[in-house]
Amino acid sequence: MIIKSSTALRNDYGMISDLAHKEAEPIYITKNGEGDLVVMSIEAFEQREETLKLRAKLEAAEQARLSDAPTYTPEESRKRLEAIYQRG
Repeated sequence: MIIKSSTALRNDYGMISDLAHKEAEPIYITKNGEGDLVVMSIEAFEQREETLKLRAKLEAAEQARLSDAPTYTPEESRKRLEAIYQRG
């Protein structure tokens, strides 16, 4: 975990930016000794968002698998997809 003060952010933004890009993880910014903000590079943020979306999809698939929803073998799935895309 990287923790920096708001003074460091104010006085040396370039160092914080470089650190965010280099470490590719959130940087916790404190104000008066208390947690205040979290900053991170856009690339790290976008990767984190994609990971969260994938986890949500996996969770939904697992919930569907555990429910009474129909399941398909890989071959059945391939045939269903071919039928869908051949119609279009």
